Amino acid sequence: MTTTIARTRGAWRRSRARTAARLHCAVTAEPERGDVPGWVLITLMTAGLVTALWAVAGPQLNGLFTNALASVKGP
Repeated sequence: MTTTIARTRGAWRRSRARTAARLHCAVTAEPERGDVPGWVLITLMTAGLVTALWAVAGPQLNGLFTNALASVKGP
């Protein structure tokens, strides 16, 4: 019984030490800022590509959609 209690106490101490180390690292380390300008650039470039493709292929896609709807026969 004594060895079980000793193992439990040892496991609890190791767990507490790991948690304290993680908290210390989280508090003392500089927060990660990320790459905000990169994400903004990717978002703007994607919006630009979608707009350009829509301007070029919009009329053709509209005609394709209209023909598809006209060919559907319902009850």
